[in-house]
Amino acid sequence: MTNQFPYPQLRAGLDEPILEPDLPIIDSAHHLFDRPALRYMFEDYLADVRAGHKIVASIYVETLAFARRDGPELLRPLGEVEFANGIGAMSASGAYGDCRICAAIVGNADLRFGEEVGQLLDQALALAPERFRGVRQITIEADSDAPFRYVTNRPAPGLMRHPKFHAGLREVAKRGLSFDVAAFHHQLHEVADLADQFPDLPIVLNHVGQGLAMELDAQGRAGVLATLRQSLKELGKRPNITCKIGGLGLPFWGFGLEQRTDPIGYRELADVWRPYVEAAIEAFGADRCMMESNYPPDGRSAGFVPLWNALKHIVRDASPAEKAALFHGTAARVYRMDLPA
Repeated sequence: MTNQFPYPQLRAGLDEPILEPDLPIIDSAHHLFDRPALRYMFEDYLADVRAGHKIVASIYVETLAFARRDGPELLRPLGEVEFANGIGAMSASGAYGDCRICAAIVGNADLRFGEEVGQLLDQALALAPERFRGVRQITIEADSDAPFRYVTNRPAPGLMRHPKFHAGLREVAKRGLSFDVAAFHHQLHEVADLADQFPDLPIVLNHVGQGLAMELDAQGRAGVLATLRQSLKELGKRPNITCKIGGLGLPFWGFGLEQRTDPIGYRELADVWRPYVEAAIEAFGADRCMMESNYPPDGRSAGFVPLWNALKHIVRDASPAEKAALFHGTAARVYRMDLPA
């Protein structure tokens, strides 16, 4: 594993004591890729899993890594599904330990293809019938170019308003799959509209709704948090939406932790992240929230061990049933994961 400048905290905090080491965790979102800025592959995630937290399974979420170079553009995301399914099969063999890495897969789909998306979904289900559970299409948009410095594949603006987007989403719903939505906080009204129009579609809000507060002062960040909190409450009224708690290590939030080179411990992370974690749980309840590492992108601001310690510390007063939902139960239910006891 390489720890290059854009990911200064990636290997930080490995010597921290593990809080609640016996609490089972399904990591509801992580990535694997091999890119110029960072190579983070199976062996790298496995090393993090072995650092001490009881990660029993993980959910692979697309980044268009290993997409096919040739063939119809519609079907190129199948390359990533094939890759992740292979990792899942390796892990399921038990040769690398008890954790079932890539036990569920969220692939990419360009919903602007409308009804044609059905071809992609059917082939993905045929390639990975035991693991393919849904799709994601990143829909973030902003007036400034600043956030897109941290995005590998910049999405076109207005995706959720594209005339064929709903037709594509309808194909997802037909097959009983889920839709992971990645949007910024000022777009969450569009997510609410999607939930209303597709009440039977499981929608998974990524990264607590991604408050966009880069380059804002403390007062500006407080305003974003207030807006986000209200938007989350509105989304929480839609029973088909669940929320992933994580992604708080991304630079979008304006915390500035990604600029630090000294190791950041879990208590400091918890202090910074607490209002956002609590806002999500207040809006959705523990049984509709799931914890994620969002690794390695969150390695810009948080080591793998401190990240999970921080999330555990924030909810340390929750009941055992609430912790079970937050750390593994919700993810298992939403992504239909049947794991060995």
